[in-house]
Amino acid sequence: MTFDPSGGVAPDDVETRVDSLLEGNELVLFMKGNKLMPQCGYSQKALDILGRYHDADDIVTEDVLPALDAYRAALEEHSGWETIPQTFVDGEFIGGSDILEELHQRGELADELGVDVDLDVDPDADDDGLEAPF
Repeated sequence: MTFDPSGGVAPDDVETRVDSLLEGNELVLFMKGNKLMPQCGYSQKALDILGRYHDADDIVTEDVLPALDAYRAALEEHSGWETIPQTFVDGEFIGGSDILEELHQRGELADELGVDVDLDVDPDADDDGLEAPF
C-alpha cells in the first residue's frame, strides 16, 4: 500500500475540484496541510481565526500542497490572489490570514462570514490571543 498525499486530485483536475468546493460549500479554506496538521504558520493562523466563528467541522479545508502550482493558478482565477491560504465564503473570496486577522481585529469578520457571534473582541487591543504564524 502506498500513501497518496494528493487524495487522488491530479493537477489536471484541480480547477474542477476548486470550482466544486466553492460551489458546494459555505466556508472553504485552501491551505497548506490540513486541519489536523497545518504545514504553514499562516494556514494555522487562518484556521485558528475561523475556528473562533465556526465549529471545526463546518470549515471545509483543502490541502494545496500536492499540486501547489495548479491550485495557485486555479485559485488566482477566482480571487486574483496567488498566496495561500485563501478563504472563501459562499464562493466569494474573503482573504488570506492577514486579511482575516485584520477583519477579526476590527470586529468585521463575523459579518464577512455571515455569522452572528459576539466574541467580546476589543478592536484596539494589540494582542487578540492569536499566535504569530512563525
